[in-house]
Amino acid sequence: LKQRGAYKIYVVATHALLSGDAPVLIEESVIDQVIVTNTIPHDMQKLRCHKIQTVDISLLICEAIRCINHRESMGQLFRNVTLDD
Repeated sequence: LKQRGAYKIYVVATHALLSGDAPVLIEESVIDQVIVTNTIPHDMQKLRCHKIQTVDISLLICEAIRCINHRESMGQLFRNVTLDD
């Protein structure tokens, strides 16, 4: 991608299984950043690769469960979402 003109390469994965040599391969690659959620622990992988960033979605999951249990729409969870969230 960078050979074709990409300035930065980001990888985003919701439930990232970073097993085996994945952290080392990411660290040695042209990927600038890998953004994952905390639905799977990545503490050990992050020690081996500084490019991995974890986004905490625990509050989102809690609110989704609450909406389901109260038979409410989950649409409210995705309104007014900003990059700062």
